[in-house]
Amino acid sequence: MEQKWPQEIWLVRHGQSAGNVARDAAEAANGLTIDIAQRDVDVPLSPLGVRQSQALASWFAALPPDEQPNVVLHSPYLRAAETARIVTLGLAGDSLPASQVDERLREKEFGILDRLTSHGISQRYPELSEQRRHVGKFYFRPPGGESWCDVVLRLRSVLDTITREYARERVLIVGHQVTVNCFRYLLERLDEATILEYDRSGDVPNCSITSYSFDPQQGKHGKLALKLVSFVAPLEAAGTPITVSKDVPAAPKA
Repeated sequence: MEQKWPQEIWLVRHGQSAGNVARDAAEAANGLTIDIAQRDVDVPLSPLGVRQSQALASWFAALPPDEQPNVVLHSPYLRAAETARIVTLGLAGDSLPASQVDERLREKEFGILDRLTSHGISQRYPELSEQRRHVGKFYFRPPGGESWCDVVLRLRSVLDTITREYARERVLIVGHQVTVNCFRYLLERLDEATILEYDRSGDVPNCSITSYSFDPQQGKHGKLALKLVSFVAPLEAAGTPITVSKDVPAAPKA
């Protein structure tokens, strides 16, 4: 049977953003809100995030040309688009892969909890904090926002597009912490408890790589096999600090 999956998929969380920095400052001060003026979609990379993206670009550029990404998909959020642009420009060859935006790769929407710290959520919306503890973060949907399950549902259609349009290609996807985790849920056929345990064990580092390679020996017709998880060696090799700040406000992990 003809191979339907890409040969490689790399899942990358964007470099550190100005929002990550503002959030860390707000949490350290035990504040209620995160001091950032832009819409979340417009938050750029921090100077460190640019360096992280450049280190990642160098790692991809060092791969043999026939092993580098030839399809680049990214979230429309500025921090992800900037990361994708930096990596794409570093790739070899006369014809650089088109860097294509896909709104389905966007950050999880937090609705009325947007720009609130964990402390701010518990102070302003104690009933929502209690509801989240009861329902669990996978299914909890704040007013005007999304649950993890909502993100999973839109990423299912991304995988449909990938198998239809990019079979045998080498696909780089630049997104966000939640999108990386939700792709893992889908590609590894995990359950709620397992993906939330992975999430509790540590945040996805900025510019880390989680990757899959097609293995024709697995399953009936071959499937994607997990290769790397939160791989940060490209940053370590470049002497670039590793950051694991959350993208957006969220209640404490259950």
